[in-house]
Amino acid sequence: VARTGLAFTASPYEIERFTEVLKIAADIRANAGNTELRTEAIFDQWLASVGKSIAGYATPKIGIGAVVGNDDNELLLIKRVDSQAWLYPTGWADIGYSASEIAVKEVREETGIECEPLTVLAVLDGLRLGFNSVPLYSIVFHCRATGGLLHPDPHECLDAGWFGRDNLPTPTMGADRWAPDAFDAIEGKPVTVKFDLPRNLEAN
Repeated sequence: VARTGLAFTASPYEIERFTEVLKIAADIRANAGNTELRTEAIFDQWLASVGKSIAGYATPKIGIGAVVGNDDNELLLIKRVDSQAWLYPTGWADIGYSASEIAVKEVREETGIECEPLTVLAVLDGLRLGFNSVPLYSIVFHCRATGGLLHPDPHECLDAGWFGRDNLPTPTMGADRWAPDAFDAIEGKPVTVKFDLPRNLEAN
């Protein structure tokens, strides 16, 4: 609410009020026990993420992920430059491409592998996954490798490779949340699309 208000208001009084609300929210987040960041760091990140007002309503960014399997039921992972952790290929959605086209594009650009999207595995709220700085929705596709040669992009990947269910590299980001479903999909087992339940249903 505070970031939306700061993005759209020009009133100095409202800017002051929304800034105070943002500080309170950052303090709550810092003391909730699910982050090592201090209140000031969270506040600074959130304030920096405030965008300029546009027609309409401030919304999360869209991230696209691709869980790519091969004929050996292995999963394609990259070692990211930013976190130095392993994850499936991901990227921001670009205007002019469909979500599935972004999945194919990111896999090709990051790893050199060509793939075919088969189904959506998950639609997730990045803030609930613990991302502090960028509000985003993540759409994760299950894809099948169709060709190409493994060639990691040095600007985005420290390494890339194919891994089995029982030999994931360390550290692999959030693998306990998504890897079982990813390998089930790759192995042809039925998988239900994952999404964040409304909070009142999660509590039941």
